[in-house]
Amino acid sequence: MEKEAKIYIAGHRGLVGSAIWRNLQSKGFTNLVGRTHAELDLTDGVAVRAFFEEVKPEYVFLAAAHVGGIMANNTYRADFIFKNLQIQQNVIGESYRQGVKKLLFLGSTCIYPREATQPIKETELLTAPLEYTNEPYAIAKIAGLKMCESFNIQYGTNYIAVMPTNLYGPNDNFDLERSHVLPAMVRKIHLAHCLKTDDWQGVMADLNLRPVEGVSGKSDRAEMLRILQKYGIAADRVNLWGTGTPMREFLWSEEMADASVFVMERVDFENTYQWGEKEIRNCHINIGTGKEISIRDLAGLIVKAVGYTGEIVFDTSKPDGTMRKLTDPTKLHELGWHHKIEIDEGVKRMYDWYLSQL
Repeated sequence: MEKEAKIYIAGHRGLVGSAIWRNLQSKGFTNLVGRTHAELDLTDGVAVRAFFEEVKPEYVFLAAAHVGGIMANNTYRADFIFKNLQIQQNVIGESYRQGVKKLLFLGSTCIYPREATQPIKETELLTAPLEYTNEPYAIAKIAGLKMCESFNIQYGTNYIAVMPTNLYGPNDNFDLERSHVLPAMVRKIHLAHCLKTDDWQGVMADLNLRPVEGVSGKSDRAEMLRILQKYGIAADRVNLWGTGTPMREFLWSEEMADASVFVMERVDFENTYQWGEKEIRNCHINIGTGKEISIRDLAGLIVKAVGYTGEIVFDTSKPDGTMRKLTDPTKLHELGWHHKIEIDEGVKRMYDWYLSQL
């Protein structure tokens, strides 16, 4: 990519999109384009077409998506498949119509079967049933990577699909109902720590920044305690979903951004599969660390970072989701990119960033 090339980052305010924006700026790219959801609804095909016709981006990072944790995925199933299919259809379709030189599509490792062989290679795709709780979202992401693959095969485009593992970092979503496991635990344990230490200023600052079901730091204490208790947060304990035994892999979002820019600059579609194959498939690239930690041990790292002295209680009546989901990043390593930030350092960075926002 040329430094002055017009680059559109869809989802530039989100966890990964904002990190990609910062990464590109740090590398000297000067013509970055972003639109907030209020400025451009990517599920609106007419609006997306008008945007592409006006802006005419040369490169596109498709980091926008309708995302959430296990509870949101299982509750709002129609939203997760419908909205993500719309976003992908619109952005990839208009990228083709406007002759975008290269597109990077960000998917998710939830595309792989629930019982996939571990660690998961790209070839595990579509070999067995998906995890039920996030099946609609996974199917949407599979459709997105297949759109990229199919456009490349039929039309000679250069659209690369990358499948990141669980991500966390600056600008994460800390909504207690819709966020992913790591940011949800950071916020829950932080709020419990505030209650434990009688730090009501901390509780109020947190709820003022991110109200929960209309309850803010301006509400009375009884109302704040009620809403926190609803989400399993109390001075002496924090309730978390499941058994704590599922294993998860986590990648710092700024490293995901670095890997994404690396792929966009140095990897083409022809580098993602073996020449001479009768059937071209599994051209997507896993982006991960190849390392995993249990949810219970992750909670322990967060407890240590926060300094919380209460109890962590796992609600075994709630679903665990997929028990293990470790990526095999061999393809990415062979292409030349490796991660550097391990989970213990990342959790400390995450909590420091969270505190800096209050």
